[in-house]
Amino acid sequence: MTLLQWRPEFSVGDPAVDHEHKELIDLVNDAASALLKDQPEAEIDRAFGDLLRAISSHFAHEERQMRVARYDQIDIHKDDHEALIDSLRDIMDAERGDLSKTAERLAKVLGDWFTGHFASHDARLHKQLGPHSHD
Repeated sequence: MTLLQWRPEFSVGDPAVDHEHKELIDLVNDAASALLKDQPEAEIDRAFGDLLRAISSHFAHEERQMRVARYDQIDIHKDDHEALIDSLRDIMDAERGDLSKTAERLAKVLGDWFTGHFASHDARLHKQLGPHSHD
């Protein structure tokens, strides 16, 4: 089951970044699916671990780009990254008694965050960076 769908408003105007963001959405859906299918705890933990690692890696890369470019909104942008990591950890640590509610919370929290963050912080950042390497 796919809870999050890529939407045009998620686009930051950079195909490589949009591709990375689509991969993050896929990982959110993988974690939600593991919950909804009542997978063994180890599979749920793996799916959440994959999501957390991918998000953390994406954020670290983006924050390096901001430092190199001396981006004027790095602190605000980074604070928003940290807020999502905290929210994801809260979901991961939550009691998993009702797995469908946990899956819905995961999709809602990350979907809302993606909508706001991609359209505001990331769109502004990538517009300011212009064409750049994604290495």
